[in-house]
Amino acid sequence: MADLFRKKSVAYDDSDFGMKRVLSALDLTLLGIGAIIGTGIFVLTGVAAATQSGPAVVMSFVVAGLACGFAALSYAELASSVGGCGSAYGYSYAAFGELIAWIIAWDLILEYGVSVAAVANGWSGYFNNALTAIGLGLPPELTKGPFAGGIVNLPAFGIVFLLMIMLIIGVKETARVNAAMVAVKLGTIAIFLAVAIFNIHPENWTPFAPFGWFDHNAEGRPVGILAGASLVFFAYVGFDAVSTAVEEARDPQRDVPRGLIGSLIFCTIIYIVVSGVLTGIVNYTELNVSSPVAFALQKIGYNWASALVAAGVITGLTTVMLVLYYALTRIIVGVSRDGLLPPYFSVVNRRTHTPVRTTVIVGFIMAIMAGFLPLGILAELVNIGTLAAFVLVCAGVIALRLSHPDLPRPFKMPGGLIIPVLGIISCGALIGFLPFETHLRFIIWLALGLVIYFVYSIRHSRLAVA
Repeated sequence: MADLFRKKSVAYDDSDFGMKRVLSALDLTLLGIGAIIGTGIFVLTGVAAATQSGPAVVMSFVVAGLACGFAALSYAELASSVGGCGSAYGYSYAAFGELIAWIIAWDLILEYGVSVAAVANGWSGYFNNALTAIGLGLPPELTKGPFAGGIVNLPAFGIVFLLMIMLIIGVKETARVNAAMVAVKLGTIAIFLAVAIFNIHPENWTPFAPFGWFDHNAEGRPVGILAGASLVFFAYVGFDAVSTAVEEARDPQRDVPRGLIGSLIFCTIIYIVVSGVLTGIVNYTELNVSSPVAFALQKIGYNWASALVAAGVITGLTTVMLVLYYALTRIIVGVSRDGLLPPYFSVVNRRTHTPVRTTVIVGFIMAIMAGFLPLGILAELVNIGTLAAFVLVCAGVIALRLSHPDLPRPFKMPGGLIIPVLGIISCGALIGFLPFETHLRFIIWLALGLVIYFVYSIRHSRLAVA
């Protein structure tokens, strides 16, 4: 029984495992922005407003942002003080022991892997709209998976392979591409705001919260501000990917906390402003479409701006997939290095200094998911996985504050244990607002993970062999 809770040392470890330390605080912040601003602002904002929150989707973003803020501060403290590969997995290994660490690693693999597939679905819709505009649109059978009446979502399938090649080339090159695409994405948002802000009709904000804080619709599904928060939470998925870059950051104890907090604050402000303006120019009941920002600009007669936004969205969603894909490979490398997955997955290519094998394997799997599974199922699975990870990170701060009070903490959040407790409560509550089917799928995924742990991981762990 004791083997299940054996812990890694909390001492900070700067060991060189073949990765290059090339990422600055700015690189990390841009990685966070690249991961956060994407599907949430360009896709889910309209869906959440139309189906759950109304114009009060602004408040949904505030609630979700607060929950993420508590988690971000917890991540920042642990990133500055706990050694290892970073991420919720590494922190849980030091705070709670191996079994909990494995569960959270399996959870993170779900979160990042399914996130890439889900975003690829949204990217495909915008990409095909752009092709259609120039007369090269793909037939419906090649833009939908079999569950949606098609054969394969070919654009979603293909973009994952393109990202695979970029990640194989090298992390610094990936960071440069990400920075350029983030600039395009922010320019797109600036164009939308510059045009839309002069076309706001305040009557569109009435009623502001048609479903209140929490209720159920005629089908029995949760609606309201809090239910909307549990959906738009997907918009914040990815900021924790910054914590997986510990081994490639120049000064991880200083720069990783800066990247985490800086990107989250910036993106939360952007989300609130954009969602408020969007519901001000078009009535929220019309926004349940796959491309609400471009649709709203078309609705008010700015077709040229709509075309520019659509192009920017394609770029923006690409950065989201790129960063999440990056984070997934680094998580798997860390787990493999600890012996919980076969050593095959932790091999780093000597020439590119990247985990080529892992990048290719997970790329194939995600491409298949993106090509054949629908967006709705994917997005809800991601949310519950992310929220569970955040709960454990907040709990990890509490556990280490109690068990290692003298541990050096270059970044230490203010207020004692109040913030991590609030993080546990808020993220735990958002889990409760997700549909029952999502909980059931998540439990099945975790059960599969436990089978792998007891069949393979418990016997091959480095702590078991040591």
